Amino acid sequence: MQQGHKMHSEHVQQSVPSRVSHAPPKKAVDPLVHLLAGAIGGFATAIVTSPLDVLRTRLQSDFYQSSSRSSSSTAIPSNTNHKTLRIIGNIYKAEGWRTFFRGLGPSLAGVVPASAIKFYVYGNCKRLGAHVLSLPDDSTIVHAQAAIIGGFATATATNPIWLVKTRLQLDRAQSTTGTRRYRNSLDCVQQVLRQEGIRGLYRGLSASYLGSAETALHLVLYERLKTILANSLGSPDGKDTATQKEITSWISTTGAAGSAKFAAALIAYPHEVIRTRLRQAPMENGRPKYTGLLQCFKLIAKEEGMAGLYGGLMPHMARSIPSAIITLGVYEFVLRVSGAS
Repeated sequence: MQQGHKMHSEHVQQSVPSRVSHAPPKKAVDPLVHLLAGAIGGFATAIVTSPLDVLRTRLQSDFYQSSSRSSSSTAIPSNTNHKTLRIIGNIYKAEGWRTFFRGLGPSLAGVVPASAIKFYVYGNCKRLGAHVLSLPDDSTIVHAQAAIIGGFATATATNPIWLVKTRLQLDRAQSTTGTRRYRNSLDCVQQVLRQEGIRGLYRGLSASYLGSAETALHLVLYERLKTILANSLGSPDGKDTATQKEITSWISTTGAAGSAKFAAALIAYPHEVIRTRLRQAPMENGRPKYTGLLQCFKLIAKEEGMAGLYGGLMPHMARSIPSAIITLGVYEFVLRVSGAS
């Protein structure tokens, strides 16, 4: 009797694992998958949102604000909506529809490696951070340190590209000669190096570092919201089909990405304006109007009030929220396909 009971117990013990561990273990993922996923997401984002990026940059700059204030007969009340519509109309009439894609080359050259670097560093620093700090993978501290390191690495590596993109987007034909200041990206780089030195290519880097706080806030909120949405949308018994799981993943990813970006961008937006102003071309006398982070902040607040620090907010939101949705949606999809998540 005892022997039969023992054999029955052994049979039960052997059968339990087969019922519980039916899910296949995650395969080891090459760290370069994060690089590829980020690059693909960045490529799609740059093309789709280019017109909004041009509009946002011009609204952040004081070049176009000063010209509209001195503009005359067709003066329109200076509120954000009218200013936005006026700039859209002026771009189309005076410069043509191609101008809405001006700076797309540097954008692609910047967004693709920037997204690749950011998500390569972020994805791998999450894994390493959890191991070094002995914390769970979904810990807020793990996400925050990975996002900050990713933001710093991305800003340092790609600042020259963003500077060229900003200069090209702000460049317009001179009224006297009808020619632009910069012929193309290479000419812009050459002029910056000749007139401002190597340091000129890194103007606005301090504001980009400050923007790492936005990156950290965005990604920390994103990870939290994604988990909450995924848990609330999935079936309680965990018996979703593959199609249901994919739909749940897309909804939770896009919903979390958009919501988190809205909150983070609204809180940290002034650094975007400061960064754009610091990257502007020097004035006619060859001297830059804005020389540093604090000087730029104080000068904008003095000349334009606090509202000046939020110039271009609506086009920025209209661009950055879809950008976050596209980038993170594609990034997470590539990770799922590769078995990383």
